[in-house]
Amino acid sequence: MSIDRLVFAFAGSFILIGVLLSALVSPWWLLVPAFVGANMLQSAFSGFCPLARILKRLGVRPGAAF
Repeated sequence: MSIDRLVFAFAGSFILIGVLLSALVSPWWLLVPAFVGANMLQSAFSGFCPLARILKRLGVRPGAAF
């Protein structure tokens, strides 16, 4: 699996988990998907993604975007 796919998988998982926890536990959990969305937005403009850098250092195969 490439870095691109792993980044999308992590982002999607965190968004779904945050929404589920906000419905079951507290609306404050909506801060998690908001943070993930903000990070994806800044990554689209700057090209910098912290998770992609971590995965690259761990030796994951690079993709087209990262």
